Amino acid sequence: MTARTIRLGRTGVQVPVIGLGTWSFGGLNVNRGVSVGWAGHDDGQAQAALATAYELGLTHWDTADVYGNGRSERLIGTMWSSVPRSRIFLATKFGYHRGPAEHPYEPSFMRARLEESLRNLRTDVIDLYYLHHCDFGPQDRQLEGAVATARRFQKEGKVRWIGLSDWDARRIRRYADVVDPDVVQTYRNVVDDDYEASGLRRWVEDNDRGVVFFSPLRHGLLLGKYAAPVEFPEGDFRRNVTGFRDPETIRRMQQARQALIERFPNHREPVLHGLCGALLSGQKNACVLVGLRNPDQVRAAATIGEPLSAEEAAWVRARYVA
Repeated sequence: MTARTIRLGRTGVQVPVIGLGTWSFGGLNVNRGVSVGWAGHDDGQAQAALATAYELGLTHWDTADVYGNGRSERLIGTMWSSVPRSRIFLATKFGYHRGPAEHPYEPSFMRARLEESLRNLRTDVIDLYYLHHCDFGPQDRQLEGAVATARRFQKEGKVRWIGLSDWDARRIRRYADVVDPDVVQTYRNVVDDDYEASGLRRWVEDNDRGVVFFSPLRHGLLLGKYAAPVEFPEGDFRRNVTGFRDPETIRRMQQARQALIERFPNHREPVLHGLCGALLSGQKNACVLVGLRNPDQVRAAATIGEPLSAEEAAWVRARYVA
């Protein structure tokens, strides 16, 4: 099986259209009273998922310094005895952990976080290093220093390309011209989608940048696999997603799931195919991050990545939008 690849904008790198997201590898986690991790994590299963991903050609691995306070990065760093580091396009992020600094984008603290990520990942260079959010402080006072510091990391050879990430595509678009990222990463799924309306899509295409969409499954809610509302434990980010607790939302997700199964009967993973294929429709330099916790999930993800036609994408969206 050969994973479909795309050219990630001006980086010129061919990466699998389905990237492996490792947020869940951090396990349960609470930050400033907010649940920001994931329940159900198992280190052995995560390592097996990474090994299977390499075998199946899913070689774009995405993590962040705050996923489990470094746990996700450290797990990835254990893989280089069986997986060639040079074959993995490795992305991580910084910006949510403030530490002792006044602001997470304070240059000396950025340096400390980079060095820790390099140690955690057991690598000399990070392929893609994201500014994890677009909060640059009052009057954007941290913006100039953050960009200059990130570029310094590039010149030192510790970072190959710079990325800019945020949950809000409009915020990325606002700062894109100043930050000049090689790749942008934004929250996007068939329910929550301001990629085009924000102007970010046009900027990406006009400037030959790569784009990565995260949370294409809306943290698993869109899969329609829950038969009843569910309450997740403290430390699980899904506690913050009200749809998991709403009976009407659960019912609609189940109906959408069945509709996709009937629409794509010949696909091994019709729901994943529809949800991710809709986001890839009409895209040239785009890939989708899917959170994959175990080998079975990796094998399922390895079967998808084909973009839907515009007609099919519109049909899928209509199943999910109330």
